[in-house]
Amino acid sequence: MADVNLKGLRKSYGAVDVIKGVDIDIRDGEFCVFVGPSGCGKSTLLRMIAGLEDITEGTLSIGGRVVNDITPKERGVGMVFQSYAIFPHMTVRENIAFGLTISGASKAEKNAKVQEAARILQMEHLLDRRPSQLSGGQRQRVAIGRAIVRKPNVFLFDEPLSNLDAALRMDMRMEIGKLHRQLDATMIYVTHDQVEAMTLADKIVVLKEGRVMQMGAPMDLYHNPENLFVAGFLGAPSMNFLNVDVLEVQGQEAKVTHPAMDPVVLNTRGRAIIKGSRAVMGLRPQYLSAGGTGSGLVEGKVVVAERLGSETVADLVLRDGTNLIATFSEDRVFPPDEAVSLRFNPAEAHLFPADG
Repeated sequence: MADVNLKGLRKSYGAVDVIKGVDIDIRDGEFCVFVGPSGCGKSTLLRMIAGLEDITEGTLSIGGRVVNDITPKERGVGMVFQSYAIFPHMTVRENIAFGLTISGASKAEKNAKVQEAARILQMEHLLDRRPSQLSGGQRQRVAIGRAIVRKPNVFLFDEPLSNLDAALRMDMRMEIGKLHRQLDATMIYVTHDQVEAMTLADKIVVLKEGRVMQMGAPMDLYHNPENLFVAGFLGAPSMNFLNVDVLEVQGQEAKVTHPAMDPVVLNTRGRAIIKGSRAVMGLRPQYLSAGGTGSGLVEGKVVVAERLGSETVADLVLRDGTNLIATFSEDRVFPPDEAVSLRFNPAEAHLFPADG
């Protein structure tokens, strides 16, 4: 397999800059996920790695070899697209072997590689079926199998689960995770679904408007977001943001206040928080609990509560009209308009400058 290195990568369509100077190092055998909202450039970046989009500026290396001007076929990558792109008139066996057939592989070689891919994907019993006889998840396995038989240095996945229903997405997500462990392959995966990113990745790259906002291990980004965008994008439900006034700043600590809570001291985590300014306090819904006394109390009224069995998600409105989401790890009953006090640990709160 191979490492992948992006240095100062840019992509422009005329005067429009889509990728704006991206630097990413992906280690050999690493599962890297590009995540971000629609239009952030994640699929364009993946297509640049695959050789399907020209590189305007910068250097792309795979396995230590600069591949800017090398054709897709010679880059040693295998791509799985959002659409299955399998031939309806061919059997599963013929679809998986298609690339080998085009390259002139012998019948024995094709049979051996197809059987190995089918074994890995647990679809030996499907080889003689046609795509019309397969479920969506099985069709996606065929597309993955076609990539496996080529034995690429790098696997590229472009939102491969977006056409599946929720249950199949979860099943296929687990299958792709198992596949990565089995093959120990370098994989780059594009998604807008932060749950896929958190559960699959060794490294997450969060993109916005063609720029890298932050990259690192999933839980590092979850617990230590560098800016408001990353803080709000990762986590479900999203992090709550409250506009607060900064009363005092001493070293790494700032005392802040909000109409729905008493003043509380928060760690600035090295961010430029200025006394007398406005700032943004971030609270994860999972870190709020009902009741309690002391520092870190927020008061509001329940607008609606979603009882999901294993957890309850409550939507509250605070005194100043701000909405707040709280998640409880048990079934709770909150009548509408019930006044509640929610407690949080100030050490788990995040404080950002007003500009994010």
